[in-house]
Amino acid sequence: MQAGDSLGIAGSQNRSEDEESLGVKDVKRTVTQAFGSVVPKRRSSSRSIKRKKFDDELVESSLVKSSSRVKGPIIEPVRCLGSEPSSSEKKKVTKSGSLPTPPLTMVINPAPLTKRVKKSKQPLHITKDLGRWKPTDDLLLINAVLQTTDLTSVHLGVKFSCRFTLREIKERWYALLYDPVISKLAWQAMRQLHPEAIAAIQSKALFSQAEQVLLAKIGSTSQPKLDVFQELLSKHPDVFHPSRTPKSLLVHWQLLKQYYLLDDQSVQPLPKGDQVLNFSDAEQMVDDIKLKDSRDEVLEHELMISDRNQKKEIRQLEQELPRWQVLVDSITGMSMPDFDNQTLAALRGRMVRYLMRSREITLGRATKDKQIDVDLSLEGPAWKISRKQGIIKLKNNGDFFIANEGRRPFYIDGRPVLSGSKWKLNNNSVVEIAGLRFVFLINLELISLIKAEAAKMTQQ
Repeated sequence: MQAGDSLGIAGSQNRSEDEESLGVKDVKRTVTQAFGSVVPKRRSSSRSIKRKKFDDELVESSLVKSSSRVKGPIIEPVRCLGSEPSSSEKKKVTKSGSLPTPPLTMVINPAPLTKRVKKSKQPLHITKDLGRWKPTDDLLLINAVLQTTDLTSVHLGVKFSCRFTLREIKERWYALLYDPVISKLAWQAMRQLHPEAIAAIQSKALFSQAEQVLLAKIGSTSQPKLDVFQELLSKHPDVFHPSRTPKSLLVHWQLLKQYYLLDDQSVQPLPKGDQVLNFSDAEQMVDDIKLKDSRDEVLEHELMISDRNQKKEIRQLEQELPRWQVLVDSITGMSMPDFDNQTLAALRGRMVRYLMRSREITLGRATKDKQIDVDLSLEGPAWKISRKQGIIKLKNNGDFFIANEGRRPFYIDGRPVLSGSKWKLNNNSVVEIAGLRFVFLINLELISLIKAEAAKMTQQ
């Protein structure tokens, strides 16, 4: 028995030593797999071979550089050979032999710190509609809901600064009730309103059902005055809104009377024989299918041909327009004038053409006592024109200027020239004086000669 026991004990000790040696070998294998690449084996040869590095070698070279910067790799402690590993450690060791080892970057490099993201104090959906809903709109909404307790009536009866839909009005009302941020902001904005603005908003409050019931009791045949409505306000101060006045009650009562909503009024039924249909009744009777016209291909083809012919005629008329323009100019005398050697410029109107043969001429309205160079009354009605409306003068450098000396302004190419000011006239400038229009034409050949002589005189 003792020999058998000693053999069993020796067998168990040999088993434990084998297990320990196997465990230590597995641990050494995992450590070498994990950190064996930190110090790679160098291969020596007689010649240098240049070849591209593979992906694993690139990772190893980068890890070698990073390991040189770190003082020492962080290695988990390994139990001593003499100590027996626990069962959990045995499981870890056996698993590490079968599963792939994590890369060195996970062991050596620490995990990056997560950046703290600043959370906004207010979410976006809170401040989204603050720009559309103004403090006046919020006050109108609150007063209308307190009066009618019906958001549909508020949507139909209140005129906001924007055209809000029923859904938007509901969302705003619920936000004012249950959202503390929006309600606080809206309350602060409403408190900053001017008292007159608050009074004007409260005067537009909708009439409640109780107020309309009291107003409907006043007979339609009576002609109530403001005293009646003042008495009604004094009797029922708890029913009517504080902003109600006798005049506002009178206006609303007249509106109720117009729509037959008073107690002593009743809507008369339409006669059965000659029944007059309103627009809504007629619209309901119309069949939508009859309104859809069938597509007529023949008609569309004819319209397309006529459109093409009309465009062709318009194109031909545009091409013939210059020919007709020559004929019209020859009849009306509106063509370019043939200047002589004495005419410096011409002021051409619709009826008359004035020739400028001196360096300075006066414009205006001629009378018995005073004669002027250019009588504008020959062109048309000139009772608004001054006797001496303006002066056209030619300077030595060949430029024409017009000076306003009358009471009324005149226009040069659409630009006003006030009294006491002057403006430069160019060729084909349009001069408008009290509704009379003229075209200022310059004898360019003669003016070029004058400029040449002036240049010679300055050189001498």
